[in-house]
Amino acid sequence: MLQLKFREDAIVKICVLASGSSGNCTLIATERTKLLVDAGLSRREICRRLCEAGQKPEEISAVIVSHEHSDHVMGLPVLARTLDIPVYLTHLTAPSLTWNGYDPKIETFQAGSRVTIGDIDIDTFTVPHDAVDPIGFCFRAEGVKIGLVTDLGYIPESIKYHLRGVDLLILESNHDTEMLKVGPYPWSVKQRVMGRKGHLSNEVVCDFIRKELDTSTSTLVLGHLSEHNNHPEIVRLAAEQALEGRSVFTRLVIASQRQPTEVFEF
Repeated sequence: MLQLKFREDAIVKICVLASGSSGNCTLIATERTKLLVDAGLSRREICRRLCEAGQKPEEISAVIVSHEHSDHVMGLPVLARTLDIPVYLTHLTAPSLTWNGYDPKIETFQAGSRVTIGDIDIDTFTVPHDAVDPIGFCFRAEGVKIGLVTDLGYIPESIKYHLRGVDLLILESNHDTEMLKVGPYPWSVKQRVMGRKGHLSNEVVCDFIRKELDTSTSTLVLGHLSEHNNHPEIVRLAAEQALEGRSVFTRLVIASQRQPTEVFEF
């Protein structure tokens, strides 16, 4: 088993526990606050991956939810009940979830507002996706800014504004357009994925990297890759080429569905 240990002097720690079409979950931790973003794996698997990352599951402070699709909330009811922790989600997203008889500790907020959980400030913003009220996040703690944006059909100017000044960015790079066009999905699904409320293509992401990625971004994590319409090495090669023209070095990491990333430390 891969052991991912936290550096003792690190103040803010981030680990993408899983990223992909079958389940998403990310850990953002400070000394005081241990926060999960989404819970799209089983409770057992989330806890196992937390332990791999050197984090005790019982120390998790809360979960904040981006939207109600199953690959982001599948394990949420059991996890919230087992750990007895609050769940933060928007006013509109909250009614779309079912809790199987459990009465969770729900904290709702308006999309676009700032939420504070422990010592982590979270700027939320609307993203274009075919969910009830989907949002992206910028997390601020100890002078570090982390952006997390997946599940969006395009990148509007409002999102580019929010992502200025991020130290670490977790961004969707869902599909290769040509692979999607010739792939196994029905045409209606292909249209949805390529639509303005679908998912980002590698091409769109690379254009963003070349033109918009802030010079402050020291680490770029690309995730939410489609298992059928993309490949990690295609994403890596395209992104590396897009990063070549930058005046500053940005480290590139491709997140996986099957195992956590390393623990990023600031």
